[in-house]
Amino acid sequence: MKKFFKEFRDFISRGNVLDMAVGIIVGGAFTAIITSLVNNILTPLINWIPGADNTGALQVVLRPAVLDPETGAVITQALVIDFGAVISAMVTFLITAFVLFCIVKAVNSVHEKSEKLKEKAKKEEDVKAEPQTEKVETVAAPAAVPATEALLAEIRDLLKEKSSLDEKTEV
Repeated sequence: MKKFFKEFRDFISRGNVLDMAVGIIVGGAFTAIITSLVNNILTPLINWIPGADNTGALQVVLRPAVLDPETGAVITQALVIDFGAVISAMVTFLITAFVLFCIVKAVNSVHEKSEKLKEKAKKEEDVKAEPQTEKVETVAAPAAVPATEALLAEIRDLLKEKSSLDEKTEV
């Protein structure tokens, strides 16, 4: 029996179960808001649009209510097809589905962006972790020197040689 309760406690304490519970509670509260919006604002507007009579233009009375003539109490309920209630339920569903779609889309967008950032960080780590190979720099071959400059350089080198030989002979 202890093992059963331990497994149950582990199940309940998982993050996904707690997130789901919070989602259900918030969803219930949100549904109450949407239902109130539809029932108290949209349904009267929907019923008001089709006709000017006060009988409820989106209702079809199949059998009227039977009342006790002495007390006025209802003996049998009226049998009514209420198209307005069906339209209200559909509007409630559509509003709820649209808002949930927007929430899921936003969450997925955030999730995709976080995945892209993780991939980028991983690529940067991989680049840093790769062994650093020495970069071989290629030295460009010297440009072709015009003949006069080459000749002048040769003369300069010969003069340097001659001056160094003269210094050695004087000593």
